[in-house]
Amino acid sequence: MVDMYFKQVLHEDCGCSSYILGGRLTNEVAVIDPAQDIDDVLDLVRQRGFTVRYIIDTHVHADHVSGARRLAAATGAPVCMHQSAGVLFPFQPLTGDEELTLGNVTLKVLHTPGHRPESVTLLVTNHARSEAPSMAITGDTLLVGDVGRPDFGGEQGARELWGSVQRLLALDDYVEVFPSHFEGSCGKGMCGRPSSTIGFERRFNPALQVSGVEEFVHNISSDIPARPLNMDAIIATNLGERDAGWAMPRDGYAAPEIDPRDVADWRAHTGGIVVDVREPAEYDAGHVAGATNVPQCSLADRLVDLPRDRDLLVVCRTGVRSMRCARFLVQSGHERVTNLRGGTVGWIDAGLPVEKAVSV
Repeated sequence: MVDMYFKQVLHEDCGCSSYILGGRLTNEVAVIDPAQDIDDVLDLVRQRGFTVRYIIDTHVHADHVSGARRLAAATGAPVCMHQSAGVLFPFQPLTGDEELTLGNVTLKVLHTPGHRPESVTLLVTNHARSEAPSMAITGDTLLVGDVGRPDFGGEQGARELWGSVQRLLALDDYVEVFPSHFEGSCGKGMCGRPSSTIGFERRFNPALQVSGVEEFVHNISSDIPARPLNMDAIIATNLGERDAGWAMPRDGYAAPEIDPRDVADWRAHTGGIVVDVREPAEYDAGHVAGATNVPQCSLADRLVDLPRDRDLLVVCRTGVRSMRCARFLVQSGHERVTNLRGGTVGWIDAGLPVEKAVSV
């Protein structure tokens, strides 16, 4: 007899993972970090005769819209988060070391702050096999090849993250690690694998090969990736401050590209606007002459500043971030959007003029 159900769902569009797990003794399951589109979860639950008992967000997500509240409305199960989450909608508060029972499977809640103050890890024990936990669903605390970015909490967040990671590293080597991200902007060194083990990460995770907390804090606070596309609107949505589910980028949109040396002609023929979507510090260090800075994290909130009757040329460092932004602009109804191939690096390599911030 199968004594446990476990499914990891990989969302390639945002590099995130969701989980469905529970005990077959009662066919009750928990859905952890559900994506915005909940149809596949509902289909699976119906086909297998499961009852959704808990819906758990390991933290307030910054790069994708959570489907937790939609799933709660569809199933009647509560949304569960750490008691410090500070969201503006009803939820079942979780406390550190609390246990959630799903038949013969138990989820033990560990409060693991650092990436976010409310971050939790879930230790999974299948009592049909052992009284020791065999899996850890680590949210964005411990990733495969990295740890979660700490910049949302500053230096205090980085120090809290060190303590949280040390708590996880005290687990047995065989405990499997299942994070909420396998790629994307949540960490700078993720290897792309969707799972690992405590023992492997302890030995080979570059972020953990340090002499102590000071080196750890210094290393993970340096060269932090750009804030995610539409982060401001997505966090506000996941907090319940407003409903901007439309800010989640979707597949199926495309934008053309031009080379840096063609920009002069593009400007002459279109009278368009150059939009630099990098972080302000990147923009200040040198940008395409005449470009306006609209960081990708606030793009959804700045759509009103980008007229639909003007051509837009979107720029980043190498052309990757800007292409995602260009596609989102098309998704949002901007029809005249072009991406700069090679980004600012290509622009500089072509010997074209840049502007820098003026110190005052």
